[in-house]
This record gives sequence, C-alpha cells and structure tokens, in this order.
Amino acid sequence: MFKKILLWLLFIAIAGTTLFFTFVIYVNYSEGKRAGEVIKLSQKGVLFKTYEGQLNTGGFSEGDGDITSSIWHFSVRKSDKEVLQAIDDAIDGGYRVKMYYHEKYVKLFFLGDTKYFVYKVERVVET
Repeated sequence: MFKKILLWLLFIAIAGTTLFFTFVIYVNYSEGKRAGEVIKLSQKGVLFKTYEGQLNTGGFSEGDGDITSSIWHFSVRKSDKEVLQAIDDAIDGGYRVKMYYHEKYVKLFFLGDTKYFVYKVERVVET
C-alpha cells in the first residue's frame, strides 16, 4: 500500500513538473513590438549559451536639455539565425529597427536572461 502511494506521488510530481516546464517554455504571456537602435548583442553563459541584447528606445527631456535614455533588454534564441543576422546588420549599419517579441511568464536561466524573446526584426525606414 505504501509503495503504491509513493509511486503515485512520484508520478504526480513528474507529471506536474513536465506540465509546468512545457507551459513556461511554450506559452506566451504577451507579445508586442519596440523600436529603437540596437546597442549591444552578446553571447553569454558558461554551460547554457544565450544571446542577450540591448535596444535604445529613445528618451525624454528632463527640462534642462538632458535626455534620459530608455534601454530595453531582450533575449534571442540560438536557433533564430535570421533574427541574429538582422540584429548584427543593424548594429553594423547603425540604423533603427522594429523588434517583435514574445514575453514569457517567467525567466528561465537556460533560455535567456530576460522574459522577452525577439522573433522578428524589421528595419525602420526614416522619412
């Protein structure tokens, strides 16, 4: 009887953990887009390599002419080679981009340093 209860508890724990990680990895909390100039993209980590970046979305004047910038931190999956190339081109070209992203419920260290994962990048055409 005790073994049966223990096996059921083990099964429930494994199933619950599997469902939790599946939910966290594949379900998005929100999605959106931000525009700005990419100022950094780096590969970080010792065991789990992740791509982390920063986007300068602009700033606002504080009255005395000083502009406070707004830096947005984002992550990119290693498998998104097209996105990584577009970000690299934006850094080299120094032009503004629009980034489309998914926000996850929680941050998982083996996926990235942020909850924001960029999946598409477009060049912003200045008029």
